[in-house]
Amino acid sequence: MNPSLIFIGTPDFAVPVLEKLSNNFQIIGVITQPDRPSGRGRKLIPPAVKVSAESLNLEVFQPQDVNSKSSLDLIKSWNPDLITVAAFGQILSPTLLALPRFGCLNVHASLLPRWRGASPVNAAILENDTVSGVTIMKMAEGLDDGPILTQESTSIQPQETAGSLSDRLSVIGADLLVKTIPLYISGEVQTQIQDQSKTTYAQMLKRGDGLLDFNQPAEQLARKVRAYSPWPGTFTYWDDQRLIIHQAQAINVTSPGSGVFTRYESLPAIGTGEGLLALNILQQAGKRKNTGKEFLHGSTDWPGE
Repeated sequence: MNPSLIFIGTPDFAVPVLEKLSNNFQIIGVITQPDRPSGRGRKLIPPAVKVSAESLNLEVFQPQDVNSKSSLDLIKSWNPDLITVAAFGQILSPTLLALPRFGCLNVHASLLPRWRGASPVNAAILENDTVSGVTIMKMAEGLDDGPILTQESTSIQPQETAGSLSDRLSVIGADLLVKTIPLYISGEVQTQIQDQSKTTYAQMLKRGDGLLDFNQPAEQLARKVRAYSPWPGTFTYWDDQRLIIHQAQAINVTSPGSGVFTRYESLPAIGTGEGLLALNILQQAGKRKNTGKEFLHGSTDWPGE
């Protein structure tokens, strides 16, 4: 059987999934979030999935509320066998989940039940996990608590950011979903109930979450820089301006004190609760990115030798 699919997703993570599905199955419609204003000009920017879907000549629907009566009526008229979801941004109602003949499958960027929720990739790096992965699950009413169909794991590299890990997981998830769908439709893969005792949650991130607390150890702060790259980003303040930290490393030396600005070799550095955080790539508000060495050349008032 070649099932007819609706695909639901929004950001860059979902694009490889959509493209892989379109090469292997009949996609009768794509649902994504509305265009959002962005940048200084507040120009409306389409989500990545919309751009991809239009390039594939697929019908696109952008509801403010995917669970509204008008949305449900349209989805019902498409008469899908299956709905597939990857990082959409709205919760699907029980009514919507029950519409397709074979239900709804979700591509989730963690090895469930670890890191349910909105930011599983960020949480995995922040908590120093050595392994991440992708879960294909049948969606249920609760938050990421549906039964598991298949999973694939991958090692988290020592200097990996949330952005680079998310890119890898999206490709892994696309391949895994395409392999899973025919097995699921034919009944060859059995669902596995999640072990609730092993559940952890990844909270939704906000822009202000990136402010660094230098009472924490440098190792933890360096992980946070990687975990919050590219969004929401990490920052502190220097000369009454936001100083964005794009890349940093923990240095195992005696700290001059939490939050003390100093230097380490040719890099700007900040004392922490344990060790130094050396700033490899940083950016003052309104200026371009600089390497730490370039930054010091242009910031002669930065403390230290």
